[in-house]
Amino acid sequence: MKAVQATAVRAPELGRLQAVLAAVLIAAAAATAYHNSLRVPFVYDDLKAIPENPSIRHLWPPWDALLSAPGDTTVGGRPVANLTLAVNYALSGTDVWSYHLLNLLVHALSGLTLFGIVRRTLAGPALGARFGRDALPLALAAALLWTVHPLQTESVTYVVQRVESLMGFFYLLTLYLFIRSVGSPRPARWQAAAVVACLLGMGTKEVMATAPVMVLLYDRTFAAGSFRKAWQLRRGMYLSLAATWLPLPLLIAATGWNRGGSVGFNAGVAPGDYWLAQIEAVARYAGLAVWPRPLVFEYGPFRFQGLAAVAPFALVTVPLAAATLAALRLRPAVGFLGAWFLVILAPSSIVPVATQTMAEHRMYLPLAAAAVAAVALTYALLGRRSWPLLGLVVLALGFLTQARNDDYRSELALWTDTVAKRPENPNARNNLGLALFHAGRVGEAIGQYQEALKLQPSYPGALNNLGNALDRAGRPADAIAMYEAALSLEPRYAAAHFNLAMALDKAGRTAQALPHFEESLRMEPGFAQGRVDYGDALARSGRPAEAVEQFEAALRARPGFAEAHNGLGMALAQSGKVAQAIEEYRTALRMKPDFARAHFDLGNALVQAGRVPEAVSSYEEALRIDPGLAEASNNLGIMLCRTGRPAEGLARIEAAIRAMPDFAQAHFARATALLQTGRRDEAAAEYERVLELRPNDPSATRMLERLRAQR
Repeated sequence: MKAVQATAVRAPELGRLQAVLAAVLIAAAAATAYHNSLRVPFVYDDLKAIPENPSIRHLWPPWDALLSAPGDTTVGGRPVANLTLAVNYALSGTDVWSYHLLNLLVHALSGLTLFGIVRRTLAGPALGARFGRDALPLALAAALLWTVHPLQTESVTYVVQRVESLMGFFYLLTLYLFIRSVGSPRPARWQAAAVVACLLGMGTKEVMATAPVMVLLYDRTFAAGSFRKAWQLRRGMYLSLAATWLPLPLLIAATGWNRGGSVGFNAGVAPGDYWLAQIEAVARYAGLAVWPRPLVFEYGPFRFQGLAAVAPFALVTVPLAAATLAALRLRPAVGFLGAWFLVILAPSSIVPVATQTMAEHRMYLPLAAAAVAAVALTYALLGRRSWPLLGLVVLALGFLTQARNDDYRSELALWTDTVAKRPENPNARNNLGLALFHAGRVGEAIGQYQEALKLQPSYPGALNNLGNALDRAGRPADAIAMYEAALSLEPRYAAAHFNLAMALDKAGRTAQALPHFEESLRMEPGFAQGRVDYGDALARSGRPAEAVEQFEAALRARPGFAEAHNGLGMALAQSGKVAQAIEEYRTALRMKPDFARAHFDLGNALVQAGRVPEAVSSYEEALRIDPGLAEASNNLGIMLCRTGRPAEGLARIEAAIRAMPDFAQAHFARATALLQTGRRDEAAAEYERVLELRPNDPSATRMLERLRAQR
């Protein structure tokens, strides 16, 4: 008997072992369901929040990431989420693997925390008599259902919606730590940790504001038994949780109070219409929790289609709300699940969101109520015979999640899927157009932009993107008209100002382009590439000192930007500061050795400095990298002619003309080289060609007259 006791596993140890095995199973399920998400590219709002977000490009000092996220991005006013992106940037730059890995880790931790909450609740005094003996497998089933449910993909696979999953983790952690405090002989440390978790959640997403309310409701339902007793027992903790609301106004203010005009009671959406539309949204959320098809990445901007359209959905939402209110009094545990679902959805259902009537990521936390209810109901009907059925459901949901992740494999696949499911969504049409444009399918992109504009004629983004596609298609006048139309609808549209400036500059209307460059950069002062393009236009307009300012500003915004160093060199050379220009070109080439244009510009500066042999080497290197660079071929030819190698020089100049037949400067250089070799008639023909291209060229006119006079 003693030998048996010595080798037997005691009950507490067995319980701990089972809990560890359950935790391993939850983590493995998360990894299996999302293993094909780790190479999903950045899409949609990821682009502004990650590659275009200067605040995440360094971790020290951390205040930049915590306080400087652009207000019109998903991480604006959400410093904790933005700091995690800075950690990812430090690990992998803009390579996606670390971002997805952290998203998956957060989701797995959330699943583990939910498991802990449900297990302790089912084993607790309020529910232990009914569920206590099977609390662990029931909690495991609920956590697995929630973790692998395909409705969660938007919060896990779509990187920037980390704001939802990370907030969800802090929300669940706050509740878990509170539960631990209730059963602890020293509750203060657990309560303090809960307040810290709640504060971190407030810095991640505003929905966290409901967490103190839900903790109090949990206390009343499962611990204290009444609100009065909960307040008496834990008043200090509730006051501390309420104090975590204090930073929220400052964080919201950092986004202009309306997240760039897209959220709030001044976002252009009638609150009453929005609230009625949320009746449909909540009903659809509930339906997707039960049957997760079809999943839609982007449901489109707010549209209220009238009471008749809302009425069928009210048959779901209104009874759900009424049943929750009744259950809170009569069946508090059931009422808590209903309240969890509705209260967490309340912020996005009450505060109008102009850009999205529905969004699946909003169901990240509310889905937990559906998962727990499904497991509890199945167990109530089947008892322990429910385990195989629940296991099959988990497997099926996991396969559906993997399939949904495959829709994210490229922006083209994602938006093709979205348009197929929501063809009336102008945002989806516009973004499918962008994906087609990036894939080089410009004609199809134009068609999608036009479809978007049929659905929403006053759509500045689609007009701007259509302008880009028309410009790529060789229709610059039509492109300019589209940019101007976009700006007539939205005068503060920075991208449209920039694109119009580029189009006008390319059309030779640089003087008209400059004010649009200025306006674009006034709104987006950290746009380094824009400053480089503006500086280039200023230099070509004979304003090198102002160009220098723009290139220097570009380097402040983006240190190590080779194109900005090269542009600065060009402006300095134009100002006569050739030695400084040469140094800037060499800096650009240290950063980007295969930068053909910088080799060419360095060659020009070396010519100015009288260092012709070095210039020849620079031109040769430029042509090695880019054999089609006509300007480098022409200038190399001129230098070879100047150093007594006219035959080689002529060959280089003729190569430039083959690459660019209307290159007047190369035709002039060929005429000069032909004169060096005594081919006067051919030289005269070349000067005539120059005058066809540049009718008022005084040098060509003078040389042609001299040749004619010598005949």
